[in-house]
Amino acid sequence: MSNERDIIWSALPLPAFILDRDNRIAEINPAAEEFMNKSIRSLKGAQVWERLTVAAFLDEAYGRVREHHSELVINDVDVTAPGRSPVQCNIQIAPLREDEGTLLLLISPREIADRLGRAQTSKSAVKSAIGMAEMLAHEIKNPLAGITGAAQLLSMNLSDGDLELTDLIVEESRRIVKLLEQVEQFGNLRPPQCKQVNIHDLLDRARKSAMVGFATDLRIIEEYDPSLPPTWADGDQLLQVFLNLLKNASEAMRGAGVGDTIRIRTFYDQSLRRRRDDGSGLRVPLQIEVIDDGPGLPPEIAGDIFDPFVSGRENGTGLGLALVSKIISDHDGLLAVDSAPGRTVFRISLPVAPKGAPK
Repeated sequence: MSNERDIIWSALPLPAFILDRDNRIAEINPAAEEFMNKSIRSLKGAQVWERLTVAAFLDEAYGRVREHHSELVINDVDVTAPGRSPVQCNIQIAPLREDEGTLLLLISPREIADRLGRAQTSKSAVKSAIGMAEMLAHEIKNPLAGITGAAQLLSMNLSDGDLELTDLIVEESRRIVKLLEQVEQFGNLRPPQCKQVNIHDLLDRARKSAMVGFATDLRIIEEYDPSLPPTWADGDQLLQVFLNLLKNASEAMRGAGVGDTIRIRTFYDQSLRRRRDDGSGLRVPLQIEVIDDGPGLPPEIAGDIFDPFVSGRENGTGLGLALVSKIISDHDGLLAVDSAPGRTVFRISLPVAPKGAPK
């Protein structure tokens, strides 16, 4: 492939496969590696139907595309990759003109198509919402201070029965101020100051802080890969990510009265890559998982859990996981969640620090 085509191939958001004349996998793009959870090295040369199960008769389709030199589209079929549940997809098969007999197989999962359709609108909406929230936070904090002060003055001349009302005003005003401060913090997050960072040092600090604070009644189990190299990150921001995930897990279990164990797991997976905005790929092999045995995410918000102001708790702000998502994105990492009753896994994938980078 030429450089220009390499960039387009890497930036393509849909899983794409190039098949040779015998329907063996000759090439896949980064999106296909993510979809298959396999690297090109482990897939190259394999028969496509040995690695990908499609609920349709494709042998005839491949032959028809080669014979007529025209593309074929199959809509709404289940496609199953190894170790994954079936995903409803649209499939496009097209001949590659410069090499007769070679085919392009393009898989369009419905979930990705829907996400791509909403992406630009979602980004604009979130940006506008955060901007409006920051402005409101600034404007609301001043009158709130006046309300709190007035309530405290009133309490000096009230009976014990009426003091409960002024105390409630003061308490709720302070709670709103804390929420507004979180909104301001989210909007004013500085760019990361990256250095070589030992992931396990930060995880240990987060675990110790959790055990003497919000997770005193829970078990936190470590399952670390000691051979993990350092990552390239802002240590303070990454520590905040780990604390937020641990706090989210502990609050979810405590709120539902289900589960009492959090596992922190690290491992190396060299097959994962992230696509940058310029189309280039970046390997993110350092994996950190925070796993709890709580009730799982509410199904109605599971797909939007990283959006601002989306929360599964009654008094949640919906900013903790949104902040985690923003920080990981700023670090060229990936963030994913897999949730079911009894097991919720938040997984972070980060790059390795460049050689010779400052510690």
